[in-house]
Amino acid sequence: MLFLDEPTSGLDPVGRRLVRDIIKVQRERGTTVFLNSHLLGEVEVICDRVAFIKAGEVIELREMSSFEEERTRVMAQVRDVSGSALDGLNTWATEITLEGDRLRLRLRSPDLAPLALRHLVDCGVEVFEFTPSRLSLEDRFMEILGRDEGL
Repeated sequence: MLFLDEPTSGLDPVGRRLVRDIIKVQRERGTTVFLNSHLLGEVEVICDRVAFIKAGEVIELREMSSFEEERTRVMAQVRDVSGSALDGLNTWATEITLEGDRLRLRLRSPDLAPLALRHLVDCGVEVFEFTPSRLSLEDRFMEILGRDEGL
């Protein structure tokens, strides 16, 4: 078992890469590596699993791969959206929100963005913008834990 507390916080890119390589070698040897870090971009690159802890309690423990379906969001500017067009998006999206001319989707996979867009156009929706983006681990952290009330 190996425990690392903020292993890359003060390192340059070469140093970060070296630490990542050390962790990778240890993982391949079967060593469990506990990484404690507030640098969630590093956690995304290094870790297989993540635990969200608040006030000393584990709020959520997940495999990093399980975040994939949650990671692709689409922001679209649209007009003339019918109920059937929205209903049809359920094939590709886990969340669908329409507020005025802003449509927000959370797709099951990034590969589904073209299919969702084609569906909208085929349903006669005027699409002025269709921008997929990835949900980062930091975004997910904020969704799960919220803002620190102490700040």
